[in-house]
Amino acid sequence: MRKSISLLSLALFTTCALATLPAHAADNTTAKTTAPAPAAASPLDHASHSTGTVTINGQKIAYDAVAGTITVGGTRQVNNNLYGDNGTPLPGSENPPKKATDAPPTAKIFYVAYFKQGANPETRPITFLYNGGPGSSTVWLHMGAFGPVRVVTNTDQHLPAAPYKLINNNDSLLNVTDLVFIDAPGTGFSRIYGKDAAKHFYGTDQDAHAFARFIVRFVSKYHRWNSPKYLFGESYGTTRSAVLSQILQNDDNMDLNGVILLSEVLNYGDGIDQPQFDPGNDRPYWLALPTYAATAWYHKKLPAYPHLQPLLQQVEAFAQGTYQHDLSLGSELPAAQEQADAKKLEQFTSIPAGYWLRADLRVNGPEFEKRLLQSSDETTGRLDTRFSGPSIDPMSEYAEYDPQSTAISSAYVSLFNFYVRKDLHFGTGLTYLPGINFNGHNWDTNHSQPFNQGSRHSGLSMNVMPDLAAAMKTNPNLKIMLNGGYYDLATPFFAAMYEEHHLNIPQSLEKNISYHFYRSGHMVYVNPVTLQQLHDNVTAFIQSTDQGQM
Repeated sequence: MRKSISLLSLALFTTCALATLPAHAADNTTAKTTAPAPAAASPLDHASHSTGTVTINGQKIAYDAVAGTITVGGTRQVNNNLYGDNGTPLPGSENPPKKATDAPPTAKIFYVAYFKQGANPETRPITFLYNGGPGSSTVWLHMGAFGPVRVVTNTDQHLPAAPYKLINNNDSLLNVTDLVFIDAPGTGFSRIYGKDAAKHFYGTDQDAHAFARFIVRFVSKYHRWNSPKYLFGESYGTTRSAVLSQILQNDDNMDLNGVILLSEVLNYGDGIDQPQFDPGNDRPYWLALPTYAATAWYHKKLPAYPHLQPLLQQVEAFAQGTYQHDLSLGSELPAAQEQADAKKLEQFTSIPAGYWLRADLRVNGPEFEKRLLQSSDETTGRLDTRFSGPSIDPMSEYAEYDPQSTAISSAYVSLFNFYVRKDLHFGTGLTYLPGINFNGHNWDTNHSQPFNQGSRHSGLSMNVMPDLAAAMKTNPNLKIMLNGGYYDLATPFFAAMYEEHHLNIPQSLEKNISYHFYRSGHMVYVNPVTLQQLHDNVTAFIQSTDQGQM
């Protein structure tokens, strides 16, 4: 996720470009010698072990921590050669590569794992966590949500510069599960190598298969095949979880106990960032309206509504009723009804009816972020619309940056760089990449739906709802937990609800999905109040499902 538009990178709903990291991207160099010298070990190949304690609700928990990498192959077969997950040819392979540039694509995937001391690994749950982007490391969930220490961010204002404060995380999930934070290939300390490596890791399906191979190798390495298992993805990480859960269950015979989704996006056609490029699809506009209203309410633009929940009930009813219907009429909408709708939209957002009429009742996310506080020359956030900051160009129609991202990113990145070296003893000679921009390489949004390899979706129409539905159908015990924030315009909460309610699953499986929403933005954990609520809800979810029950 980083939390800038380029790192969350939609923007979540636009194709972003990626950079292939060269074979020397481990950031270490060796001096030239007159005689051949053995290759120096990469700092990435070092696994660091440490111990620590965290206090959660008065209970002190001792843990073992491991920071290291696991190597996975980008493909199972390349040019008639079979390769193991460490990138070496298997017996019987034809024509092994003669030079490094012809080596098969591989990735060293960085992780930090926390294991509760004294716990029985056969009954102790284990959760794999990752942020999204695509192109984001997992510094955000690690340092802000569930690691044993967390960054202090308890305001909707831009944080002062360093020194920042790192504290015991009373809301770490180590009270109920072991934790594995994973950096996607090319992000954080993870690196990719080999011929055409970007093509083999930077894409919807490629990424999910790499994560699947990582998890299979991890549970084998640490003897966790019989542990209750969970996936926790945020933002694009929810897209990944939908595809990954289906792969693990149906390709790797690994049933999951639960999939925890935070700030969900499964159907890119529901996004409010650039819906104008998908004419005829009006879902993004009415699905985003409740977030628009919540944002206007938070910034005290709706004095007629003293309380949020009654407002949201009215807005949701209007959005999926009159507003949805009238947008569907397109040019056939009567002028009088269009005027009535514009006045209703002004009532719910404070944006003048005339503006809604000029926009044909269709205001996208960047326009809303720029317009709501335009009288004060401020722009609201995208990831968290409670945040605001000075507009770069007061005359522009669109938001140029995300005030929430710039408000907190320095604290997260700075403290992780400090913590990983001081406490986890990893990272010497390495540069931590909180996110990547894919310079020169597009993220491959082509996606093969499960059980129908001929069916593919890409771009704005990419939809992984069938993957999550397939995972639930092939494992009817699988439980899904949806979490979202009312002030999130990157992945609006009402859109996430819509997606879950439109999964192609039998009615009998609807009970397997639980819903939790917070007075927060995209990163529910930024505020300590909503972090505690998230922690308590996830704890209850894991405790109710770690034996396959709910």
